[in-house]
Amino acid sequence: MDLDILIVAVYCRVEKEYQAVLRDLGQPRLRRRGPEPTQLTDVEVLTVEVVGAYLGCEQDQQIFDYFRRHWTHFFPGLKQVHRTTFVRQAANLWKVKEAIWMKLVSRMERDPAYLIADSLPLAVCRFARASYCERFRGAADYGYDWVARQTFYGFRLHALVGPTGLIHCIYLTPAQEDEKKALEDMTEGKEGVVLGDRNFWSPDLRSRLEERGVKLLAPYKHKSHDPAPRWSAALSKIRYEIETVFGQMTERFGVKRVWARKPWQLMNRLLRCVLSHTVAYFLNRQLGNPPLQLSLLLS
Repeated sequence: MDLDILIVAVYCRVEKEYQAVLRDLGQPRLRRRGPEPTQLTDVEVLTVEVVGAYLGCEQDQQIFDYFRRHWTHFFPGLKQVHRTTFVRQAANLWKVKEAIWMKLVSRMERDPAYLIADSLPLAVCRFARASYCERFRGAADYGYDWVARQTFYGFRLHALVGPTGLIHCIYLTPAQEDEKKALEDMTEGKEGVVLGDRNFWSPDLRSRLEERGVKLLAPYKHKSHDPAPRWSAALSKIRYEIETVFGQMTERFGVKRVWARKPWQLMNRLLRCVLSHTVAYFLNRQLGNPPLQLSLLLS
């Protein structure tokens, strides 16, 4: 499909899920008090965000400027609204983004065979500037990036991903927080099988999760002393799906570039990226494409 059709398809899907969210709330409108937005509706703002994130616009100003320059025939309210008003309205819809994301996940993968757990480091600034960086003061922390093999200052984005690459859960913590603790929080109220890497190997964690109906499968902590290397290799091959998803979130959606200055702003941006990824996944499935080949939406 071309970009015009993609924007219309995203708008229709977001509108449908937005109305479903309102029905769940048991009210005809989102805001209980005050007037509704007159220049841009909530669905229009969400559509602009989702499509803008899919196109690789990483900052709010990039999204606003691009759509104001090229797509005012679809969104005429962009001619009157100020950028700060657009950004404020978009940020206030963070809970709606999360609800729509959860609606789409339940439609596509209600009871997955298993979930894959992993995390992604989000550096707030260069390491040399960490000691005097004012952004996220008191919220960010020092952690270790096992891929880059270096210490960083920032956060860690934890995620649970389904067998086909659908993101089921995200969880933001300071970089120092243990992945095992984050996994316990993410699996609260869930049941089934969770696949982890060697960092998740822990008999105590496994027994605690089993008491809640969650079966944790993770290779032995030390590869050189692994009693079942073939089983660990097979498990790692299955887990590779989450690496594809993290690659897309990094390259296409730019989640590692932390443009926000406060935790709630960062969480809103992460939800925008996850919702955009989920909507693209959903539309690919409707078109009969491999769901994770997001580039196939535009031809």
